[in-house]
Amino acid sequence: MANPVTPSVYRTRAYRTRQRVLIGLGAVGLLLLGYLIGRWQDTPAEVATLPAAGSVAPAPEPAPTSEAPKPRIYPTVQAESASARNGVDAQDTEDEGGGQNVGFIKNGDSLSFDDFDFGPVAATKVDIRVASDADDDDDDNGRMEIRLDNPDAAAIGTLRVTRTGGWQQWRTDEVTFTEPVTGVHTVHLVFLRNDDDEFLNVNWLLFGR
Repeated sequence: MANPVTPSVYRTRAYRTRQRVLIGLGAVGLLLLGYLIGRWQDTPAEVATLPAAGSVAPAPEPAPTSEAPKPRIYPTVQAESASARNGVDAQDTEDEGGGQNVGFIKNGDSLSFDDFDFGPVAATKVDIRVASDADDDDDDNGRMEIRLDNPDAAAIGTLRVTRTGGWQQWRTDEVTFTEPVTGVHTVHLVFLRNDDDEFLNVNWLLFGR
């Protein structure tokens, strides 16, 4: 009687095929693992760079600043070029440079200069070219008030008139404003005196800082 065949001696073809597949997959897995390990070893590690001993870190760049506004260069304003003249007349002048001046000024007269641009940087004063030979009136030869935008507004500056020695003897007087002035305004010159006598001639104005 023949001996029975045991499973340990004979293997089916399917079993052997599975064994080969598993062995092949294991080999591929080992190859892939080795490749990944090699790539990881070849990649240089990032090393933090420390400043050298004694070195100073560069200062941060300053934030950009806006450009400062530029002051306007004021032109000389001829009195006879006023936009409106009330009660005054122009006449030929004997002042330096020739041309004309505004004269025969008396109480209640005025000059107006429309749309004068003081610019973004404030004006704080004005130089006024004047001449006077008026008689004193109780030590008050009259005054010229500088007003903005409205002829009835409060004065931002006042010129007290004193004699210059003649109606064509010219002098430059300075008036300081009570507050700085910027932007575009109508400038009014209002002339005041206690009587109706003529008391002033004006040639030009020059605003300044």
